[in-house]
Order: sequence, then structure tokens, then C-alpha cells
Amino acid sequence: MPHIALPDGLPGITGPFAFRPETAAPMRALAEFLLRGPNTLSSADREIIATYTSSQNDCHFCQTSHGAAAAHHLGGPSELAGNIALIAAIKLDFESAPISSRLKALLNIAGHVQQGGKSVTAEDIARARTQGATDTEIHDTVLIAATFCMYNRYVDGLATSGAGSLHFHGRAHGAPGLRGRARASPALGQIVSSGSSTSSHKENAALAASSLKGATIQSRRCSKSPHAEARGVSATRFFRSRSPARPSILERAP
Repeated sequence: MPHIALPDGLPGITGPFAFRPETAAPMRALAEFLLRGPNTLSSADREIIATYTSSQNDCHFCQTSHGAAAAHHLGGPSELAGNIALIAAIKLDFESAPISSRLKALLNIAGHVQQGGKSVTAEDIARARTQGATDTEIHDTVLIAATFCMYNRYVDGLATSGAGSLHFHGRAHGAPGLRGRARASPALGQIVSSGSSTSSHKENAALAASSLKGATIQSRRCSKSPHAEARGVSATRFFRSRSPARPSILERAP
């Protein structure tokens, strides 16, 4: 039960946003720019940074909603199951996940930001630069991680309802950076969101290993499938992006 009287039927951050629209507007605008504004990092890459940070903060709502968004941005419905498994694998151990070395270096920075800003070292930055990350990409990674630490604490600090029955209608009550209508059932949450228990991690690891076997992970332009229909998981719609397509750094590691 929420600590304060929030509107009924609005999970996660959507409840506090509806409760206090004056503060919701700038928070939503910031997330929209960070996740979908002009950038050399694709929206998929940035959603993954947000998802990973949220998972480290154990924020169920944010890691589930943004994990689903990342899975959508990575490709069409035929690739959805593999993309969801990839997100689970990244949260479990991004260093061994089949993603680019550059994204691994940026996730390393995001993880250290989550621990505390001073945990980011010169070596972390040097690693990212060695893997081709620009100063703007490093800046935005730090800002996305720091911003989502705030969102995560906002959601959990008010004890908002979870994302088991995640249901958005437009931007009026949407989570930050998410457009359009989306639904996600507990089945989707079990795949996209990893809990803190050892059994959950083992289940996600098994799922990732099974679904990623032989899979080709590559990014597609979101405009090719603005409303990706989910098949094989209990979800009917994901998220629509209106940003220009940009190359993704989510590519199978050599």
C-alpha cells in the first residue's frame, strides 16, 4: 500500500506523476530527452542503461517497464523473446552478455554511479574511451544512471504499487520516457525483471542461455515496427518511439 493517498489503478511512477503533475512534467521531459533525444547512442542502448541501473536499485517497476521498452527497441516481434532474454542476461551479468564492448564499458560506469558518484574512477572512463565511447556518451550514461536512481527512489520511497499489471494509457500518466499504450502481465515481468533471490537469477540465466542460443541480436529501426505485437509472451503492446533511427551499439561481441 502506498505511503500516501495516490490515485487508484496507476502503478509505479504513474501514481506519483498523477498526484503531483507540477513535478511530473519536468521529470518526464528529462527522461524523454535522455532516452529519445538526439544522441549517438540508440534508444535501445539508453533504455538498457536505465534498466540496468534500476535493476541494481531493485526497483521492480522501472526495470520491468524500461526492460520491456529496450526489448521492443531492439527489433521486431520475431526477435522479441530473444531480446527479452538478452535484457535478463545483461541484468544478471552484463560482462558475459553478448553485447558490444562499448556498451559493457558504459554499463560499468552506470553501475558505479548507482553505488555512488565517487565510485566512478578514471580507469572506468579510460575503458569507455578505449572502446570508442565519446565524452557526450559518457556524460549521458552518468546522467541516465543518476536520474534513474532518483526515479527508482521516488517509486519505492512512496511504496507505489508494482508493475505486475503494468498498464499505460498515453503520456498523461506514462512512466518517464515511455510513449503510447503498453500492457505487461506478470509473465512478462518474470522475464524482464529479475528479483534479488538466487533462484530468480538461476531461472533468468537458464532462460537467457536457452533463448540466446544461436540467436542473432541486432538493432532495427523502430519506425519499421512502431507497434510491435508480442508473440510468445503475455504482452499485447510495447512502446512507440518517435525519435530518428540511430545505429545501435548492441551487437554481438566478437
